[in-house]
This record gives sequence, structure tokens and C-alpha cells, in this order.
Amino acid sequence: MSSEFTKLFELIISASLINNFVFTRFLGLCIFFGVSKKMETAVGMSITFTAVMMISASVSWLVFNYVMVPLDITFLKIIVFIGVVAGLVQASDTIMRKVAPGLYYKLGIYLALISTNCIILAVPLINAGEHYSFIQSLAFGLGSGLGFALALIIMASIREKIELADVPAPFKGLPMAFVITGLIALAFTGFSGLITL
Repeated sequence: MSSEFTKLFELIISASLINNFVFTRFLGLCIFFGVSKKMETAVGMSITFTAVMMISASVSWLVFNYVMVPLDITFLKIIVFIGVVAGLVQASDTIMRKVAPGLYYKLGIYLALISTNCIILAVPLINAGEHYSFIQSLAFGLGSGLGFALALIIMASIREKIELADVPAPFKGLPMAFVITGLIALAFTGFSGLITL
């Protein structure tokens, strides 16, 4: 039992730190740069992303293993996973509009971009490719969501501080965000030997 728990813990740490989607795989940068301007929107998007990743990982695993594998239509996994993710994002969009309308309007277009975001689609694809069990799929979804949340919160805190700094005109805005992201990505490479899977 403890061996299985250790493997799940290592999978979460690996997905969040070692193979972070933003800093090591360079996925999801459109939402990362768009939402990381303010801490409030970064935290809201982090919670939404983590929830959608975990739910899409579990639903996609069920669809893949109980529908697609028995019917031998695994070659359609990208199309099916896009449909599953789009449905889940539409549901989270509706729920957020009712529960937190202020956050819904602050996130704006980025909320709709979740459905086409490469990170959300990458989680079920990696789960299917690695043949993870249901619990491992959930752990990978949680770790990926926590890693994206960590990246957003780190970047939002730095960008809020940079607003007060005297940045040269050519580096203001997005160019400085790219420089900061590159430096953070270099720091995240230090985690590369932490766990060997």
C-alpha cells in the first residue's frame, strides 16, 4: 500500500515540478501570459484549470478504457478527448457564471480558451499513452494542475512587482514576461534529477 502511495506521490511531484507543462514542456503559454498579469485572475484560473484537468483526466480515462478500447477506436482519441474537454469546459463556464460572476468576467476570453488549451488535452493523451490506471490518471491530472497553478502564481507575483519597477521601454509588458519565464524555466531544470521514473 505504501509503495503505491509513494508512486502516486512521485507522479504528482513529477507532473508539477519536474515535467511542469509551462516551464519544461512549454505548453499552455497563451493562457499563462494572458492571465498572469494579476494575482486574483491567476488564482481563479489556477483553481479552474486544476479542476478541469482532474475531471477531464478521469472522464477521458473512463471513455478511453470502457468505450474506445473495447470498440477498437483508439485512433480517434484526439477527437474524442477534445469533445470531452469541450463539454467539461462548457459546464465549468456555466457554473462559474452562476457561482462567481465577478471572476467569470475578469477571466473573459481566457475561460473559453481552456477548451482548446493544449495542457487540458495533453493530460488525457499522456494518460492514455502511458497506460495509467484510474488513480494514476487522477494523480497526474492533479499534479499537472498544481504545476500550472504554481507557474501562474509565481509569474503573477513577479509581474505585479515588475509593474512598480523601472523597466526599459523595449522590455515593458510581454518581452519582460518572456525573459522572466525563461529564467524561471532555467530554475525548474534544477528539479530534473529529483525523481527517476
